[in-house]
Amino acid sequence: MSGFSATPPKVYSMKTFFSFFSMLWIVIGCQDKSSKSETASDSEKFRSQFHFTPKSAWMNDPNGMVYYDGEYHLFYQHYPDSTVWGPMHWGHAVSKDMIHWEHLPIALYPDSLGYIFSGSAVVDWKNSSRLGTAETPPMVAIFTYHDPEGYPAGRLDFQTQGIAFSLDKGRTWTKYDQNPVLPNPGIQDFRDPKVSWNEVSNQWVMTLAVKDHIEFYSSPDLKKWSKLSEFGNTIGAHGGVWECPDLFPLKDELGKTKWVLFVSINPGGPQGGSATQYFVGDFDGKIFSPQDTITRWIDHGADNYAGVTWSDIPDSDGRRLFLGWMSNWQYANVVPTKTWRSATTLPREVILSKKGDTYELKFKPVIELSNILKETVSHNGNATLGYPLYMVEFEVENYIKDFMLTLSNKESEKLTVSIKDGILSVDRRASGIIDFSNEFPVVHNVDVKDVVIRNVKIYVDLASIELFINDGERVMTEIVFPEMPYNQLT
Repeated sequence: MSGFSATPPKVYSMKTFFSFFSMLWIVIGCQDKSSKSETASDSEKFRSQFHFTPKSAWMNDPNGMVYYDGEYHLFYQHYPDSTVWGPMHWGHAVSKDMIHWEHLPIALYPDSLGYIFSGSAVVDWKNSSRLGTAETPPMVAIFTYHDPEGYPAGRLDFQTQGIAFSLDKGRTWTKYDQNPVLPNPGIQDFRDPKVSWNEVSNQWVMTLAVKDHIEFYSSPDLKKWSKLSEFGNTIGAHGGVWECPDLFPLKDELGKTKWVLFVSINPGGPQGGSATQYFVGDFDGKIFSPQDTITRWIDHGADNYAGVTWSDIPDSDGRRLFLGWMSNWQYANVVPTKTWRSATTLPREVILSKKGDTYELKFKPVIELSNILKETVSHNGNATLGYPLYMVEFEVENYIKDFMLTLSNKESEKLTVSIKDGILSVDRRASGIIDFSNEFPVVHNVDVKDVVIRNVKIYVDLASIELFINDGERVMTEIVFPEMPYNQLT
């Protein structure tokens, strides 16, 4: 190791920094056992311990993320009859802190109009939809109907948008009796509506993924929709189909508001397969205008897809909170789990930061995670850890030129994170079970020459690592499947 120096040790509440080769300060905190979500089971290999996983069967995109009356609602693409993708439902769970989750019954089932694909949910506080009352505003889900017979029949109009509503805090749902609310104009990929109330235009705005671009629609009541504009035909990554968009305002450190647009794409990500790009710009209630034509990614690892943000977070909180699906369509259907499949990323705060004359995003793990890092253990040099779940933190003073960290176990399985010549790499070629896909055992690289690295945090769970440089200036999310937990740190 060379090319950097460390600040003197600091002591924080419940976190002690210690010397690593007298050059680096590391924090290791293990998870409090009481923090396990009810999905966690010690008998289920690879079951994530502080990430959300379905109780059983298949999961992919997070959907309908909305906050209401003290609860974070997470809906998700779910097929309850298999661990591979199938007819889509909306699974459902709620949480008080985005860490501990309570499973609820399936919220939305397929019907005669089709499967229930991705979408969003909002609280209609003014009862503009007339689906509730002034005293009991409805929670409204907006989703894509996918008619499974349309594609084999050669039709193009088999994806439409529908709505459903709940008057009991999301526990039960009623589908609108005049669905679909937005018919298909004859486009094969026409899906994943993300809806929010726009204060400037005083109307609901829908951001919709349409094949290789985004279309914006408006509505006074969530029922009747009119097209506003299009974005993205000649900008951004176009290596695959555009999916799962999200549009929202965000203030920078000085209080200036810009608009952020997420667009997932499959394939065409920076590591192959699926990934999510973002754009920063302005939105006047009708047209989105980007600040430039650069393609930026929310995550430079292989396993963060279809992520969106929670709606209706109270002003008293003020954060924009994000969650993604922790997998990749290259191998999502064949990863070596048995009774369930897939997990979500850690919840993250989205932060707008000005860099020169342009804006970029940072993705920072939510502060609530500090509540489950209850024990701090100090080691000098190499470390043998007595637990499988932990967070490692490095505080450094100057630019890291060469660095390598290896997580391993007694089975000689290892995951290596390194920086050399300004390239950050995650090598999972010997990480554990790797033979389920040729795309899995590879080295993923990201250029960090433009980043002055001050801080690195790595969250390690049974089947994943999430790496954050400078509180999320660069992020890499990677799933892994070691036969035994990584309990050796080198």
